[in-house]
Amino acid sequence: MTTNTDIRPFRIEIPQAELDDLKSRLAAARWPATPAVDDWSRGVPVSYLKELAGYWADGYDWRAAEAALNEIPQFTTEINGQRIHFFHQRSASPDALPLILTHGWPGSPVEFQQVIGRLTDPAAYGGDPADAFHVVVPSLPGYGFSTPLGPGGFNLFGTAQMWAELMSRLGYERYAAHGTDAGSGVAGMLPMVDPAHVVGAHLAGVSAGAPFGGPLSAEGLSESDRARVERFNKSLDDGFGYFVLQSTRPQTLAYSLNDSPIGQLAWIVEKFAEWTDPIHKLPEEAVDRDQLLTNVSLYWFTGSGASSAHAVYDGVQAWKAMLAHQDSGGWGDVQGPPTGVAVFGAETAIKSLADPAGKIEHWKEYERGGHFAAMEVPDLLAGDLRTFFRPLR
Repeated sequence: MTTNTDIRPFRIEIPQAELDDLKSRLAAARWPATPAVDDWSRGVPVSYLKELAGYWADGYDWRAAEAALNEIPQFTTEINGQRIHFFHQRSASPDALPLILTHGWPGSPVEFQQVIGRLTDPAAYGGDPADAFHVVVPSLPGYGFSTPLGPGGFNLFGTAQMWAELMSRLGYERYAAHGTDAGSGVAGMLPMVDPAHVVGAHLAGVSAGAPFGGPLSAEGLSESDRARVERFNKSLDDGFGYFVLQSTRPQTLAYSLNDSPIGQLAWIVEKFAEWTDPIHKLPEEAVDRDQLLTNVSLYWFTGSGASSAHAVYDGVQAWKAMLAHQDSGGWGDVQGPPTGVAVFGAETAIKSLADPAGKIEHWKEYERGGHFAAMEVPDLLAGDLRTFFRPLR
């Protein structure tokens, strides 16, 4: 059996009929009754979502967003039976270091839209031209245009293997890796999967623990780390309903996400409300509202709300199986290329838990930003990537 390794140019071209269908569905939404307390304590408020959905229908311009995304060179290729869609923006600098960026849930390559230029052309943003990167941004299997989800399902190790193959097909002998959320798991495994070619892995959007691992103890931790443990444990009580549902009954959820744009909007925007910098009261105060809606629109048009829920399910099963067969003391125990970690705002990653042996070469904590750092604080993220990879070029 011959494997197709072709890399094919790609453009986003959503048919007008799908735009019209979205608008009609938004206009005909069947809204629930407003509860006695219309705030965020029970989920996304009706009043808030009605206003945002109205803007999505009549103010937001998908065609403008589509044109902006199509300014970034895009391609597809097939790896292990899975279609992979990716952005590939080369720098004008001949000495640029290749860098693969991996999103998580509920993100997409749209998440990195503001950092691509900062990384490929740092001089244009007041940086050093010597810090330039060639940037590759794939869609995880089951997300965006990396759909449908292939027969192999989704797991971090398998995706890392696909990324190694992708970078090889692009002709990159040495490359750097960054990931956030589930993408941090992929990026963190790349040094193990492809140690001869990965110069280092940079992680963000990481948590103090796994949602299925139970609450953490704050005993012996610093005051700031105790606060992170408290935030993580609180989220176990009232913030992981989405995770439990996607990791146990993804198909039941899939019907709502695939049939209702209001349902898909609420499912994603809740996380932007809860996971962005808590200094902001509303998601659009933390991230650009149009960029947020571009991300939601991508989920809607590709049907990847449903397939990404299955990817979460597959990923959790693979992760639990892996934990059952290994005893790791943290990221720093892995031998190989250096690891860097950036912790933004109210994120819960704790160095003493992630790196008890003190082997992580770069750990930087920022007061600003949150889980969607590439959208919230693109300058901080780009700067941390430049700093970490500078001595590894």
